[in-house]
Amino acid sequence: MKITLNLKLKPTEDQAKVLFETLESCNDLCNELSRFAFETKTFGQFSLHKVKYRETRGSSPLSSQMIVRCFAKVSDSYRSDRTTVHVFRKGAAQPYDDRIFSFKEGDQASIWTLAGRMKIPFVCGEHQRKYLRFRKGEVDLVYSKHSKKWFLNLVCDIPEQEPEFSEKVPGVDFGIVNIATDSDGEVFSGAPVENKRIWYQERRKRLQKKKTKAAKRRLKKTSGKQHRFQTWVNHNISKQLVSKAKRTRSGMAIEDLSGIREEVTASKGQRSRLHNGSFGQLRFFVSYKSLMEGVELHVVDPRNTSRSCPECGCVDKKNRKSQESFSCIACGYSALADYVAAQNIAKVAVNRPEFSACRKTG
Repeated sequence: MKITLNLKLKPTEDQAKVLFETLESCNDLCNELSRFAFETKTFGQFSLHKVKYRETRGSSPLSSQMIVRCFAKVSDSYRSDRTTVHVFRKGAAQPYDDRIFSFKEGDQASIWTLAGRMKIPFVCGEHQRKYLRFRKGEVDLVYSKHSKKWFLNLVCDIPEQEPEFSEKVPGVDFGIVNIATDSDGEVFSGAPVENKRIWYQERRKRLQKKKTKAAKRRLKKTSGKQHRFQTWVNHNISKQLVSKAKRTRSGMAIEDLSGIREEVTASKGQRSRLHNGSFGQLRFFVSYKSLMEGVELHVVDPRNTSRSCPECGCVDKKNRKSQESFSCIACGYSALADYVAAQNIAKVAVNRPEFSACRKTG
C-alpha cells in the first residue's frame, strides 16, 4: 500500500533563495522542453531525451541528472492531455531521484541545487519516521506559496497487514451534522467543521465586497485553510475509529457513499453544506488506516439504513421523523437517527457475507 509523507524543510534564508532559483531554472527548462514537445509531437521521455539532451546539457546550468528529471516531468505531464501546450509555473514542484537526493544523519536532506549539494534539516514526527524506511521512488521538492514554506513529498510502499477476522463488526454512519457515529453510540460532531465553513464563507464575502489590494492579499492568504482544517478533522476521526477497532479486536463496517452528491437533492440554503461534506476523503482515510493496522473493513449498500428499525425490522420513510430523530411506526423504538443507521450498517455487514472486506481506497 502506498502513502505519501509530507516532511517540512527548514532551510536558512540563503538556502531558501537558492532552492527557489533551482526550481525556477528547472521549470524554465520544462517550459522550453514542453513547447518543443508540443510543436514536434515528441512526447515520449526517451524520444525527447534523444533529440534534446546534448543541446540542453550544453546550455543549461542544471546537472545532467536534473535535466533527465525535467525530461521525465514534461513527458509525464503529456500522458493525460496532448491537446494544448503545458506551462509550468516558476515555483512548481520538482522531482528528485537518489542520484541528486539523499537523507543524512541528524534529520537532514542532501539536495542538489544550482549552488551544489546542500544539507537542509527537516521536521519529522515519530509517526512519519517509522515509515521512512519504506520510501520508494522519487521525492518531490515543493514550495507552498500560501505558507511560504518548503516540503518534501515522498511515497512509501508499506506492507499491508492481514486483517484479523472478528465476529464483532461495529457499524459507522457518515453524515454532515455528525461526521461519524458508530453503533456503540460514540458520536463525532460536525459542529467544528460547520462553524469554520460559515466563518470562512462570511469572511470571503466581506473581503470580496471590498475589492481592495489588501483584501485580495488577505483572500489569497486564507485560501485553502478551511479545506486543510477539514482534512485534519477527518484524519483525527479516522484514526480514532481505526484505533478503537484495533484495540477491541473488531472489524468495521461503513457505507458505500460514492455518487452521493449526484443522488441527494438539497435546498439552496443547504447545498454548500452538503457539498462541503468530504465523505470520500473520510472513507479513504479509514480504508488505508485499516489496511495499515490489519482491521477488517466492510463496505455495505446504504439503502434503507436510515429508515429501517433495528429492533423489529420495519422499513418505512415515516420512521425517520427528522434529520436527528428516528421513531419506528411499528414498535415505537426511538433513538438518534445516526445511531440507528450505524446499527443497521453493522447488521448488514454481519448478515450479508457478499460484502466481504473491502480493500479499495479510491
